[in-house]
Amino acid sequence: MKILFVSLGCDKNRVDSEIMLGMLAKRGHEFVDDETEAEAAVINTCCFISDAKEESVNTILEFANMKNEGHIKVLIVTGCLAQRYKNEILEEIPEVDEIVGTTAIDKIIDAVDAASANKSGGQYLESIDREATGNHPRVQTTGGMFNYLRIAEGCDKNCTYCIIPKVRGHYRSVPMEQLISEAEGLAEQGVTELILIAQETTLYGTDLYGEKKLPELLKKLCKIEGLKWIRLMYCYPEEITDELIAVMRDEPKICHYIDMPVQSGADAVLKRMGRKTNRAEIEEIVRRLRENIPDICIRTTLITGFPGETAADHRETMEFVRKMRFDRLGAFTYSMEEDTPAARMREQISERIKKTRKTKIMKLQQEIAFEEAEAMVGRTVKAVIEGRITDADIDSLTYVGRTYKDAPDIDGYLFINGADRELITGDFVSVRITGSHEYDLIGELCDESAE
Repeated sequence: MKILFVSLGCDKNRVDSEIMLGMLAKRGHEFVDDETEAEAAVINTCCFISDAKEESVNTILEFANMKNEGHIKVLIVTGCLAQRYKNEILEEIPEVDEIVGTTAIDKIIDAVDAASANKSGGQYLESIDREATGNHPRVQTTGGMFNYLRIAEGCDKNCTYCIIPKVRGHYRSVPMEQLISEAEGLAEQGVTELILIAQETTLYGTDLYGEKKLPELLKKLCKIEGLKWIRLMYCYPEEITDELIAVMRDEPKICHYIDMPVQSGADAVLKRMGRKTNRAEIEEIVRRLRENIPDICIRTTLITGFPGETAADHRETMEFVRKMRFDRLGAFTYSMEEDTPAARMREQISERIKKTRKTKIMKLQQEIAFEEAEAMVGRTVKAVIEGRITDADIDSLTYVGRTYKDAPDIDGYLFINGADRELITGDFVSVRITGSHEYDLIGELCDESAE
């Protein structure tokens, strides 16, 4: 069949989508981007927060209408929303033929076959604590220059606001030998930047090997020929060890970049969130990171308007942000998710206050980010080319790239002016920073060795 695949939500969902695409391609199915050419549609959904849930539902309804109008014959829903609301989806949206749960993506072929044979209404579900595995054939959707290596599934942290353990299960690491093989395969396909992801990467190996094995995994990944950058995402602060910091410092391929969600800077809020650290401990972890890796780029996220968050708590978080000067920061308003402890808490905050607090935090972070971008002027850094800007009014070549401080799709860009030679996507070059514009940097190609 000709299948249109829509992947919503996080990069962990993207990996699931690439695995399903790989299975379907092996079976001989074709993939199209034009909905007018599609015979079937697969929607890989997200339900982490209310906005993601709404986007997923609206997308399903859009394709349900297309099916009613005769544009597609088959509609399959997969992912977190499918896992969590399987019965409701089939009852409320009868146009959906099949449901595939988060740990049953290997059943996507069966689901397509059943739906195409008019055997609709099926649910393909496995235990959400099913063993995590890697090294699956994947159809890359990132363009091939970078891609994600999911090293574990599920989560045991049980933060009071989070639904993930109910749809993704307990923490399960992927065996190391499978990850190495998968990474080697991605490198052979041209991937030069490998981004490690999981609900939490820092606990990798504790369930399989009885101890944290992320440092060992990183050392082995660094030996893979072809990989030039390895980037760490989703590192819980309390699990960052001196050993991990040392590996990040000493291995040249590991970007001096860490994504470390902290969610709040107020101890009272952190406690109600069920987080395992307090403000002083987070500040100490940041100090250790910066002391050992002076050019480390730290990205974090905050939640505003958590139940019971007072004006004093918000001011404490503002002061925390001002003191820490995180290189990258995203703020999100609290989203009440049913079946979570936070949803049952008293003192829910109004949407107006949530948004006001978010705006204030992001305005403060904007000032910090702009100052940090200006401070980069004069430095020479390594950058990876993402594309070329074509403009008839520009005589010289202008390219768009990213530094080690910029993860794909979520951080800023580097605009390289006056290139005197042709570059291609994926090239690594040395760039002297000459200026900045808000979150983005401006630079020029140079022959000096990058930092």
